Amino acid sequence: MTARVLIVDDSLTVRMNLVDAFRAGGFETVPSATAAEARTVLDTVVVDAIVLDVLLPDADGVAFLAELRTMAAHRDKPVLLLSSEAEVSDRVRGLRTGADAYVGKPYDIGYLVAKTRELMRARQPQQRDAKTLLLIEDDPTLRLRLKGQLEQQGYLVFTAATGEDGLRVAADRRPSVIVVDGTLAGIDGATVIGRLRLDAALRDIPCLLLTESSDRKGEPDVFDAGADAFVRKGEPVDVILAKLANIGRQTTATAATLGTRSLNGPKLVLAVDDSATYLHEIGASLRAGGYEVALARSGEDALALLAEQSVDCIVLDLKMPGIGGLEACQRIKQNPSMRDIPLIMVSALEKPDPTLAGLAAGADDFLGKSDDLEVLKALVRAQIRRKQFQDENRRQHAELRTKVIEVADADSTRELARSRQNMVEALEWKNHELEAFSYSVAHDLRSPLQVIQGFSEALLDQHADAPGDDDDAHYLRLINDASRRMAELVDALLDLARAGRAELAAENVDLSRLARDVAEELGRGEPDRVLEFAIQDGLEAYADPHLVRALLANLMGNAWKFTRFTEGARIEVGAEHNHADVVYFVRDNGPGFAAGDSEALFRPFVRLHDNPGISGTGIGLTTVHRVVDRHGGRVWAVGEVGQGATFLFTLRPPRASGGLPASIPVEAGPHR
Repeated sequence: MTARVLIVDDSLTVRMNLVDAFRAGGFETVPSATAAEARTVLDTVVVDAIVLDVLLPDADGVAFLAELRTMAAHRDKPVLLLSSEAEVSDRVRGLRTGADAYVGKPYDIGYLVAKTRELMRARQPQQRDAKTLLLIEDDPTLRLRLKGQLEQQGYLVFTAATGEDGLRVAADRRPSVIVVDGTLAGIDGATVIGRLRLDAALRDIPCLLLTESSDRKGEPDVFDAGADAFVRKGEPVDVILAKLANIGRQTTATAATLGTRSLNGPKLVLAVDDSATYLHEIGASLRAGGYEVALARSGEDALALLAEQSVDCIVLDLKMPGIGGLEACQRIKQNPSMRDIPLIMVSALEKPDPTLAGLAAGADDFLGKSDDLEVLKALVRAQIRRKQFQDENRRQHAELRTKVIEVADADSTRELARSRQNMVEALEWKNHELEAFSYSVAHDLRSPLQVIQGFSEALLDQHADAPGDDDDAHYLRLINDASRRMAELVDALLDLARAGRAELAAENVDLSRLARDVAEELGRGEPDRVLEFAIQDGLEAYADPHLVRALLANLMGNAWKFTRFTEGARIEVGAEHNHADVVYFVRDNGPGFAAGDSEALFRPFVRLHDNPGISGTGIGLTTVHRVVDRHGGRVWAVGEVGQGATFLFTLRPPRASGGLPASIPVEAGPHR
């Protein structure tokens, strides 16, 4: 049944705009210009939600809301207040009276429609209609043709012309299946599917990718992006219908998924700053990114608003009169009902002390006011995504605990074993989600980092002739060095994510050749470095060549770094027989490590050496462990302080007969 919305606003222009928007969103609408007309409607017509202006010619909108909340028929209906007033006190008054949402004018109509549907969905969880379809296609002719053909087959079709619009429509309408063009203006089809798969509310929607390519070599990339199937443009519509039916049978939405808030749905950000100018700059930038923004001029106002309404993210100024950013942050993070809200602190101070103080107070991230507001939007998006994964993780753990309790009370041992199996599977899925999250965050950080690096390098070129004590040049070098280190960490995180997500394509691999390739690459990076490589011939394994190359690159790269200050530096790559197993190793004569530290080496971000001449991200050995683990092998390390280090690992033996010879000659020689 179609939902009906009562729209109460005395402005004819606003009223008609809202009517058009809600009708386009699939709602029936009943417009009213006054409170008196609205009362008449409510006496005769059943409505599912109410959009109510605060300023009406015959009544105060908030007082009319209070009246509605006393009526049994309407006390539980979603009510959204509209107002041109920007004061926090007005917003708080409306929320305390019983408004479900308070939207300031000028507002985003798409947000208002989506928020209305979200509030209705929260009250009445919906089953996903098996015949609803979202078509994302930027070619209007093809879009219209496909829409008509699909509607003839019984589908209710929603359309979007861009990937960004498609994500918003998906969050709003929750279709049963999505058809998306691979090449779109803005974000492409593969990126759209990737973002859907990162959204706990939308990840189970089957996706069909339209492609213009006739080359089957591109098929793995389609599935790697997360598509369930693909169809080449120009194929008969019967092919599309057959594939839609097939992927629809393979996927079933869960009640938990249908009740989860989407990352791409309506989001409210609270921006707090005593500078009206900067506050409105933040508001304009975030609204352009699709967020609704509540503005507060002080820490007191922010805390008052948060006591009445939760938000999806907080952007908080560090220095404000009265309750400043640090105190406000501490109060928020100490309050159980608020502490999980992502909080980004901003400051005009460019020194490290404010950053450390903000993070110590509980802020989730920190940003300078001189930074591009595009960076702020990226941080807000990343923090909201992190929060959704956190909530989903908690929900799943709660479900798992409940299952364990239920099974523990049961008499059947078989039921207990099955429950435990379901818990491995659930944890494995959670690990995949976390890997996807780290990949997405690292990917999103690349763009702002490139901007920072590019501009800082350009400014450094302009200060090339500056004296050594020039403060501007010094600060620019610090910015450039910090962004470079961050870029290295982002690349390392992406490598780690790929090591966990990529499909294994195992084959017989010549490890000796891969090791020599890595050695040559290291040498090209530092052509004046003197070091002896000893790489055994005949090293073979049955493994994924790309992942194993990454393994060798990390182990040999570590050895290369840590022998930088060693006289007669030497790196060996070889293998030893251990009963029926072949154990491969990478050994160096560098500074080594304490024997008790060997277990910690493979944990992320662990660095046992604090030498400024040796850089690193702390991710490389975690990637090594991930690669070996995915191949079913083992990895460990042996070392002593001052006696070098040896990293050992096992892989599956080559499939061909023979394998490694019993005695393998060592190829040694200096490398320059």
